[in-house]
Amino acid sequence: MEENERDFVTFTDEEGNEFELDVIDYFDYQDEEYALLIDLSENADCDDGCEQEVYIMKVVVNGDTEEFVPADDDKMDALVEIAEARFAAGCDCDDDDCGCGCGHGHEHHGCGCGCDNE
Repeated sequence: MEENERDFVTFTDEEGNEFELDVIDYFDYQDEEYALLIDLSENADCDDGCEQEVYIMKVVVNGDTEEFVPADDDKMDALVEIAEARFAAGCDCDDDDCGCGCGHGHEHHGCGCGCDNE
């Protein structure tokens, strides 16, 4: 996905506060679609040394809309392994500012830099 086509999803917490997460990757597991999301505002004034919390959400399509729902607890260990592998595989594009927030200089098969991993 290109930089100008990034997916942002707005959620509402228990207290009614809205917050926005950036979808950095999609993947399939056991015939279901999942998304990896990050909060770009979480460490906005932090250098590359900061850790970024990654959320794994199940994508459920209802007609023309996508719903992002929590992943099943019994699948979470496998989903975390997949997410870690995708982060480790990364992008071979040498673009140090792809914008995913992970500090590795890539965005996991959707970095928007035009590399072969898109």
